[in-house]
This record gives sequence, C-alpha cells and structure tokens, in this order.
Amino acid sequence: MGCCDAPGLMPVETALAKILAEVKPLETVNTVSLSEAMGLVIAEDVLSPINVPPFANSAMDGYALRREDLENTDTLIMAGKSFAGIPFDGRCEQGQCIRIMTGAQLPEGADTIVMQEETETDGDNIRFLTKPPAGDHVRPIGDDVRLGDVVVAKGTRITAREMPLLASLGVATVKTYRRPIVAFFSTGDELRSVGEPLEAGQIYDSNRYGIRALLEKFGCDVMDLGIIPDNPEKLREAFNKATKADVLITSGGVSVGEADYTKDILDEQGEIGFWKIAMKPGKPFAFGTIKNTWFCGLPGNPVSAMLTLYQLVQPMLAKLAGHSQYQPPQRVKAKATTVFKKRPGRTDFQRGIYQINADGQVEVATTGNQGSGAFSSMHQANCFVVLEKDRGRVMPGEEVTIELFNHTLY
Repeated sequence: MGCCDAPGLMPVETALAKILAEVKPLETVNTVSLSEAMGLVIAEDVLSPINVPPFANSAMDGYALRREDLENTDTLIMAGKSFAGIPFDGRCEQGQCIRIMTGAQLPEGADTIVMQEETETDGDNIRFLTKPPAGDHVRPIGDDVRLGDVVVAKGTRITAREMPLLASLGVATVKTYRRPIVAFFSTGDELRSVGEPLEAGQIYDSNRYGIRALLEKFGCDVMDLGIIPDNPEKLREAFNKATKADVLITSGGVSVGEADYTKDILDEQGEIGFWKIAMKPGKPFAFGTIKNTWFCGLPGNPVSAMLTLYQLVQPMLAKLAGHSQYQPPQRVKAKATTVFKKRPGRTDFQRGIYQINADGQVEVATTGNQGSGAFSSMHQANCFVVLEKDRGRVMPGEEVTIELFNHTLY
C-alpha cells in the first residue's frame, strides 16, 4: 500500500499533535550581538545585570524634600536643582527643598516629591500647598526591574518589545538558537515564474511567494529551489539539495494525479507519518522525513497551501526554533451575519471579515468565494472562520468561532 493510500482522514488536531510530538528543537546555540538578535529565539534566561532605575528618581517636575519638614511649616528654602543626567551635588538638609525634573536623581536626604503645580514661589522660598504622603512621586531603585530578575525567558522570540528592554539593561549580547533552514519548491509543468509570458494551460507560481513571505515572518532562513517540473530525475535532484535544510516544504504533487511523482520519491527515500487530513481546504497535506530533513507537502492550490502552512507548519517551525513561548492564533466567538456554506466531514477554515458592531459584539461575514484557488479572498479577509468537522451550513445569527490572523499574515 502506498503512503497516500491509507483509508480515512486524520482530524486536524490529531495531525498537529503528531507533528509537534515528532519535532524536537534545534540544539545549536550562538552568541549574537543585540543588534543582530531581532527575530531569534533566546536560548537561556536573560537575567538583569542592573536595577532599573539604578537610582531613585522623580516621576514629576517639582520639588524634592524631607516629608517630615512639612509637619512644622509649609515653606522651605530651595537649596539647588537636580536635572536628568545632572544630579544635585549635595544633601537635602532640614528646612530645604531641591528643584527637580522628571527622571532626575532624588537627592540624598529627600524622600518625597511635590508637583510644581502644588507650590507657590517667592524667590528661593517655596510654599507647599499640599502635604502628600511620604514617598509620593518617587520611583525607587529597581522599581521596574530588579538586579537578577529574569527579564526575557528562555524560548522567547525577540521582537520589538524585547529589543529596547534588553538595550535599557545594557545587554550587548544574547545566546540564541540558530534559525531553522527551510528549503521549498513548487512542482508542476503548468507553472511559470512571474514575468514570463503564459501559454495555453499555464499559470503563474504564486505559492513560492506566499511560502517565502510566511517563512521569513516565522524567522527562518530560506532556500528557494524554484519550480521543479513533473520529472522524476529533476524531483530527485531537488530533494537531494533540500536535505541540506532542516525542513523541506513542497507545494503541489501530493495529490493523486498521474503526473504527481513526489509521493513516489518519498516512498523510495523518505518516511511519511501521514497523508491526507480532514481539513478544508488542505486535505492533501503530507508530513514526514526524507533522510534527516523534515518534510511538509502542501497542496498545490494557493489557499490550501497558505492555510496548511499557517495552521500546521507554523507551530512546527516554532517548536523547531525553540520558541517555547509561542502562542497559537487567538480564537474568539462571533455572530455570523452571512450564510457560510459547509457540509459535515472536515474542519473548514473559511475566509471571513470580522468587525465589532455598535453593541460591542463581534460579527463576521464571508469574503464570498471560498474556492481553494480563490486567493483574492485571503487578501480581503482578516480572520479564518473555523467551522467544526461535523457542522453543516451556518445561517445568519448563529455563533461561530473565528481565528484572528496573527503577525505572520500582516
């Protein structure tokens, strides 16, 4: 029995669980400069080497003083000024106050800040109109981060949120896992590259552009092997080149057409964990290995290829990259405002447009044509409408689950 002939369709959830159970994180760790770390995954907890802030400072423009002095008087003598980067050189003594700016170091002896709006000035005589609690408007040492705190946990992918945090701590280098190397190609005699004229029966290869865009968003290094014709020797050559990568992704050639040789070569050289899943679009998805390289065979139809890459390959690559903090795309409940056509049998990921109505409810409408070749509907959509395996047609007013697009589709 061939690897694609097993009866029955595997549920999407089972397929994903099998993939994640098989794949193990890459073990190669590199030390990189912070400027080169964007998009990489942290290989060990990053501990703060300093307190933030490193000194007590003011949260307001105003005056620093000894709170106990206001118990006996409402007027103090201004003895100096403290600016951000230019602290007051001295001590705030009894009966004194220090003019202070936001972010400036709290002078020794002072313990409280009074906002300038709550004062009156007469030369160096400062009258205080309020008596705030001790410590008011003072940011203590380590108020944000304490020395030795875990600031970025192992398994976190570095984004624009982590970069300034690490820079604020003076972290110059970090240990990261290397990026997964992913090779990919499209198969089919009918495919032509963009820029070439089309002849009868030919179409442009859009899948490689979508695959590359998502892979780079995932944080992978890519090997684009181009378009491979339906030729066994050319396919074998491409498969051999791809074994230099951690993962090989193909689009097309995983169905049951007479000219689809991919499955035959995989039967010869690889091992397939499963072939075909109860997913629409995207049924002819294959997962396994070829030599020491993970293999993901995507369907040839553009929406099917993008959907399976997004739903099944994305979390796999996250695990391979050591991204243990990865969160799957968010799912929420919504009210259907249009009909969603469906037959029971497969989990259906339809393209939808959601919005929040005037009553604060989440509503979703179809993008229209849900064909697996209608990629314009992906351009229009901002979510997937996830219709359960056993569910049928959805009517307006019914509750559905929607999956919001994550950063890889924006």
